Amino acid sequence: MDPLFFIAACLLIGALAGFLGGLLGIGGGIVIVPALILLLDEMHLMPVSAVTPVAVATSLACIIFVSISAALAQLRAGQVDWIIARRWVVGLIAGGLIAGQVAVLLPMPVFRACIGAFLVFVSAVMLTQWRPAPHRAPPGVVGSTLLGLMGGFVSSIAGIGGGNVIVPTLVYLNVRVHQATATSSVLGLPVALAGSVGYLVAGYDESIAPGTWGYIYLPAFGAIVLSAIAAAPLGVRAAGRIAPLPLRRVFGAVLAVVAARMLWSAMV
Repeated sequence: MDPLFFIAACLLIGALAGFLGGLLGIGGGIVIVPALILLLDEMHLMPVSAVTPVAVATSLACIIFVSISAALAQLRAGQVDWIIARRWVVGLIAGGLIAGQVAVLLPMPVFRACIGAFLVFVSAVMLTQWRPAPHRAPPGVVGSTLLGLMGGFVSSIAGIGGGNVIVPTLVYLNVRVHQATATSSVLGLPVALAGSVGYLVAGYDESIAPGTWGYIYLPAFGAIVLSAIAAAPLGVRAAGRIAPLPLRRVFGAVLAVVAARMLWSAMV
């Protein structure tokens, strides 16, 4: 396929991720990872075994820059719970760093099955508007560090921002949803940064494919970041004009199809 087609496809992926992120408050990695895996599978730009970790690492690198504006906005709003943020951040960073080392050792079918299973979960959340019952309290330092470790690991294995893991966890622990979202936005930056570094280190000494830095594929990274940053404000503005529930359900249905495709590719 034409390299220009690849760049155009990445621009489209970034625009969709940014717009849906602004509109529905979802992490851009939910769009970027499966779309990039499907695109790289079709383009044959690198070994099949490298496609999944490259898609995940590239997504995390994109999220670093996309999440900065969200974090700054939440800081200005003053909704961040800094006690929770301080207790979680070390575990999140450690989990992200560990994930990069573990993920590249996983067999490709196992790696894709993990991502597919996570997408099934997110699809169910989108289709049903499920929310965990908020009847518990946040744990202390040790418990929060362990939760952060698991959250950072899952987020970096799946190539998503931390919000899809952190927000429901905090709401389940009886943190107000606005505080949970704001705190997650701030914590999403170290999660994405740690995960990116983990994949960068894991692939630093390997010659994966032209254009890669570690497992980060720079041509895709540049195009996705540019269009995602440009499209995110459009999604935020559209959120006040478009009913989100029907869109959430449409997106959830599409995501279910993508998850099925991911799980199928893990089995064949």
